[in-house]
Amino acid sequence: MRRRIPEWFLLLLPAFIVIAVVILVPLLFSLYSSFTPYKLTRPSSLWTWIGERNYERILSDGKFWAAFGRTVLFLTIALNLELLLGLGIALMVNKVTLGQRTLRTILMFPMMFSPILVGFQFKFIFNDNVGLVNNVLQSLGSNSALPWLVDGNLAMFAILFAEIWMSTSVFAILILAGLFAMPPDPLEAAKVDGCTPWQSFRHITLPFLMPFIYIAMTIRSLDVARAYDIVQIMTGGGPARRTELLWTLMSRTGYVDAKMGLANAMGYVSILLSIAFTVFFFRKLSAARAELGMGA
Repeated sequence: MRRRIPEWFLLLLPAFIVIAVVILVPLLFSLYSSFTPYKLTRPSSLWTWIGERNYERILSDGKFWAAFGRTVLFLTIALNLELLLGLGIALMVNKVTLGQRTLRTILMFPMMFSPILVGFQFKFIFNDNVGLVNNVLQSLGSNSALPWLVDGNLAMFAILFAEIWMSTSVFAILILAGLFAMPPDPLEAAKVDGCTPWQSFRHITLPFLMPFIYIAMTIRSLDVARAYDIVQIMTGGGPARRTELLWTLMSRTGYVDAKMGLANAMGYVSILLSIAFTVFFFRKLSAARAELGMGA
């Protein structure tokens, strides 16, 4: 007797096919090509197996490690500043009694914009000649326009500013959700016991918010580790590759130099960075939940 195919499998089969075509097949193809000298200008090179030669080349490539270190630095600065600003904004909004819903809606505006649109917006704001920032500085008495997107250090600052402006609201909204979920009894008991506002925040509010903070850290670390849109629009990795991050380097290697096999190998090495940050913050999240008695 023929065995009947379960109905749940038939219902999920279209989803399985879509996932396989859209995700699994490209993933396996990119993994295979990372072991070949595949160049877009020479399609036949896709069938030449060179083993781990691309990975060995990456590990000895100074440009890759410079981009890797720059990405880690960019990620660290962005996450910490977004956390501090988001925490401050959430605490202030939580104190507001009139128009709080409107403020919460306004908080979500920056994260609704496309990163490409934000990149163009801040590319204009930091423009050397007609940019808003230089116009304001000159109106305050500055004698010369600052080369925001030409100087390497200033360009990195401009990119960080744009990234932080766009994504601080992620921290603010998640931390605000934590403040709404926080029971009032511990704070009232601390106030009765004579604790100062700082002591109440440090020993009661902040520990309760840590799971929400680590969730935001996990989400944002994945986004920042693969930052591409804003950097590509504002500087294209320049000047002289001073703002080139991992994904802009991969884009240049794959589509400008046409070395797609090498670019895919860079992609799989960079995945380790994302995995490392994700595991770190997940462990911190589990520890924070266990400390609050929520389970690991």
